[in-house]
Amino acid sequence: MKTCLVVDDSSVVRKIARRILEDMDFQITEAEDGEQALASCKEAMPDAVLLDWNMPVMDGYEFLGNLRRLPGGDAPKVVFCTTENSMDHISRALHAGANEYIMKPFDKDIVTAKFQEVGLVALNEQSSV
Repeated sequence: MKTCLVVDDSSVVRKIARRILEDMDFQITEAEDGEQALASCKEAMPDAVLLDWNMPVMDGYEFLGNLRRLPGGDAPKVVFCTTENSMDHISRALHAGANEYIMKPFDKDIVTAKFQEVGLVALNEQSSV
């Protein structure tokens, strides 16, 4: 089973993402800021990270830079999931090592499509919920 770390300071967003990703057969770990997420990655590197930009303690951009410098930190597929929609933010995220970008609010179809684009979910793996 593939693993996904959901990083967002909103418990509601984490809950929604968890439901969507569990329906896609991912095992979910949660973190409410980048510092917790980094600690989680040091314990067990996930296959995927769904990452918010604006969080307390350590934001998503800083977390991503730290993740990519960890041993094995180049492996997880990172999908930013944020309200930041300027081209500057998107290009900074992709340049820092993000694989894709999702705008909030999101739904199951958007998450499924982006996870398919980065190779985390095959077309025939999506559930029929």
